[in-house]
Amino acid sequence: MRIISGERRGLQLKSASGTGTRPTSDKVKESVFNMIGPYFDGGRVLDLFAGSGGLALEALSRGMDHAVLVEKDRRAQAAILENVAKCRYDDRVELIRADARQAVRRIITKGEPFDMVFLDPPYARDTYYKLAGELAGAGLIGNDGIIVCEHDRSVTLPDSFAEFRREKESVYGGTVISIYRHAAGEGETNG
Repeated sequence: MRIISGERRGLQLKSASGTGTRPTSDKVKESVFNMIGPYFDGGRVLDLFAGSGGLALEALSRGMDHAVLVEKDRRAQAAILENVAKCRYDDRVELIRADARQAVRRIITKGEPFDMVFLDPPYARDTYYKLAGELAGAGLIGNDGIIVCEHDRSVTLPDSFAEFRREKESVYGGTVISIYRHAAGEGETNG
């Protein structure tokens, strides 16, 4: 697993192996960023099931300003901190050590909006995708923002989360990437 492009291109990242996390493959990650960017001119990213932090760190490498990573597993948290330090993004990353549901409640209370949200929960837990709707419903994803959901082929996601409508869906083996954008948004976010 590595940073594919941007200012930290080629940097190898530590995987949170043995924790039940599923790192997004480099091939899928590259496809995701080609669909949503591929580069950005600032903004805030939220990764609700960060694992090793690879998606958020890729977003930072490609131009996002700040990332909030949510992870409850201690071994995965250790991998995130190691990867953040290796990327020298210590001042640009906030790690929330909590369950995603608890983290979303905190984030809503704090009221700071995001431009990009990644959801890649454990595949058997499709109820976690509703958190995207909670964030969107609370107005915490900007109109030019984007929601990226990674899920198993067997999981059917809704056509929309609040005002965010599914714009694209791509299949990679057993993995599906669903991209949501605001119905009134003006196209690509920041890039």
